[in-house]
Amino acid sequence: MNCARHAFSPVLIALSLAVAQGASAQEYPTKPLRIVVPWPPGGLVDAAARSAGERLQVAFGQPVLIDNKPGAAGGIGAEQVAKAAADGYTLLFTTSALTINAALKAKLSLDATKDFEPVALFAHAPSVLVVHPGLGVKTVLDLVALARVKPGKLTYASAGSGSPAHLSGELFKSMLSLDIVHVPYKGAPPAMLDQVAGRVDMQFANATVALPQLKAGKIMGLAVTSTKRFASVPDIPTMAEAGVPAFEADQWLGFLAPRGTPPAVLSRLSAEGNKALANEAVRATLAQNGMTAAAQGTSQQFAAFLKQDLAKWSAVVKAASIQPE
Repeated sequence: MNCARHAFSPVLIALSLAVAQGASAQEYPTKPLRIVVPWPPGGLVDAAARSAGERLQVAFGQPVLIDNKPGAAGGIGAEQVAKAAADGYTLLFTTSALTINAALKAKLSLDATKDFEPVALFAHAPSVLVVHPGLGVKTVLDLVALARVKPGKLTYASAGSGSPAHLSGELFKSMLSLDIVHVPYKGAPPAMLDQVAGRVDMQFANATVALPQLKAGKIMGLAVTSTKRFASVPDIPTMAEAGVPAFEADQWLGFLAPRGTPPAVLSRLSAEGNKALANEAVRATLAQNGMTAAAQGTSQQFAAFLKQDLAKWSAVVKAASIQPE
């Protein structure tokens, strides 16, 4: 008996695995998908995830379950997905908290760049640089001038140390060499209450929190942190238009999968995510919750974006010596 005839060639094994993976990807999905949202129900992240999930359910012909796992600034849900099977049936829908936590070196048992496969950038949630009307400034350059003649006297609020609003404030300070005092709060609502009362001078407020107060005239919007004007407040310029070029600090929202998810599955998920972005109902839901749809792109483009985002916030954290709470 010639044993060589029965030996398994490494090439044949590799080809067999590739064929099996390709067949599996073509059949995908054959069971319900779970989207882990590491934030509570009812917020803007949850609203975006549910809107996207509805479109994926139609596209795949399979139930798409939204699983809210809040805690640790998005870390608890992210850790669960990082440890899940890499088969495309468990996805993470999260925000820039992922890269911010990584920049802060928060105590999480995951690596934001190594434990996930980027799937699709889905939306942006711009912030608005707001001031109390009594501060006496009408533009961003007015605010900069005032901060320079009163170093260490002006204050800016945030939803807490290490929050997006905190890092946006530090980015603003570092880009313009300003001395403005950080006042951290336990969440965005109390920060906005003191902003309206005039107990703090400024803040980079989430658009959803800021819009009601802007419309009521209780605060003044000087600029939005996105590269384009925000449709809900079209009269407020971007930071670049207001005289601070290259300033961008809006939050992103997107899909990620566990590391090792098959490329063909990632490609399918990315394609369906892009189709969801083109849906008018999805775009309307995003707008109603203070967000804008991301530009359609590939998973590779999202991966490059994540690296840039992490590098930006890592530099801000290092320069300001920010520590996680």
